[in-house]
Amino acid sequence: MDRRDFSKNMALAASTVGLGLFSSCKEHPQGEQENVWVSEFEEGYSVSDELSKRMYDKALEITKSKVRGGDSEPFFKEPFIDAAFSPNIFLWDTCFMCCFAKYHMDELPVYQALDNFYDRQEEDGYICREYRQTGEPLWPKTHPVSINPPLLAWAEWELYRVSQNKQRLEDVYPILLKNFDFHVNTYQMEDGLFYGDTLGMGMDNIPRQPRDWEPTEGNGLTHHELGDKLAAMNESPEVKLNYFIKEYVNTKQGVWNKQARLVDFSAQMGMFALQLIDIADAIGQTDEVERLKAFHAKLKTDINTHCWSEEDQFYYDLGFGKQVVRRHIGMYWMLLGELVPEERMESFLGYLSDPEEFYRLTPLPALSAADPDYVGWGDYWLGGVWAPTVYMVLKGLERIRKDELAKDLATKVYRSVATVFEATGTFWENYAPDLVAYGMPAKKDFCGWTALIPIAVYHEFIKS
Repeated sequence: MDRRDFSKNMALAASTVGLGLFSSCKEHPQGEQENVWVSEFEEGYSVSDELSKRMYDKALEITKSKVRGGDSEPFFKEPFIDAAFSPNIFLWDTCFMCCFAKYHMDELPVYQALDNFYDRQEEDGYICREYRQTGEPLWPKTHPVSINPPLLAWAEWELYRVSQNKQRLEDVYPILLKNFDFHVNTYQMEDGLFYGDTLGMGMDNIPRQPRDWEPTEGNGLTHHELGDKLAAMNESPEVKLNYFIKEYVNTKQGVWNKQARLVDFSAQMGMFALQLIDIADAIGQTDEVERLKAFHAKLKTDINTHCWSEEDQFYYDLGFGKQVVRRHIGMYWMLLGELVPEERMESFLGYLSDPEEFYRLTPLPALSAADPDYVGWGDYWLGGVWAPTVYMVLKGLERIRKDELAKDLATKVYRSVATVFEATGTFWENYAPDLVAYGMPAKKDFCGWTALIPIAVYHEFIKS
């Protein structure tokens, strides 16, 4: 697809979206396929070596151009990689960037990016998910929006697998263990599962609560409505940001916390325990290993007792003790957490290859296409295909040796990203599941985590 054809398709997409007609690849009310205007891939289509190299080089170029730190920074003086869409630093963006930066550690200052967060760790192990340029945490520690998914140990282990730097593991192991204990002490509930905030857990606007739930506290706004209110204010960006921080905790999304239990957060904690065990074994500091193994074993029992639906053969978050029947991509952290019993694996994985669920034109949308809130052009986490969660699924499949499925999914996502790259000359924050297009909305020139596709996915799943 050349730039002119791509632009025509995107213009038609925008007009279709504006009419509210495009929601999936299912039959259009007039009987036409809703994605007929999207160029279909020719059978056997593959990305050329030349295009792969251009993508790889461009991703590296963009990432290097956004390295920060130095005299112009009020606080962060050492060079570090950064998503660079904000003057603030973000924990889970940084962790995912490590997963591709590991291949270019001589050019990309990745350790310092992690150290920026370690240096801010508080005595109880707390690390905020976002810090200002001044080094101050953005979010109040008392609300779960203040943390991101606990992926620091994953980032360090991915770096170690390339660098084999045991001294680095020795240096960070106490920090990681203290952070692990903070999460357990703060967010694990009596049923063994973990609660958290939707925004804090990274998938910003994905629906978590039951469809009929209405809060009895707060301001009654959605966080989008709060954003609209801010947009209408004649105030500085800083005033607007502070107002959002203050009022977010009173939105519908902001008050949906302790009454919920999140499968992805719980599974990430299982993964965290396993990675701490790996690190401890690598550096010969095994005093905590039995405790971590016991934690993992109990967590596996608790998740499978409370969150597995025998009827749907899928895992669901809980709300007020009942399963919230919404299928989202975050459930597949269960693979990296090694928490799925063998007898449940095939049926759970079946959703990944089902065109009515996650196997779309561009696979692995954030929300299953079977969900009534699914959006085929993206709308952020209501349907967008995101490099970090794509990479998470692929690495999970790799962990359980489902190499054929991982290769198929990786190839389809890679060629969509390549087609959009060839048409636009750049990478995007997320991509549309039912179009060969960037997501709507999506930031451009985005080599925070999107560089995972042309670099890490290329190395690990595409290159023969």
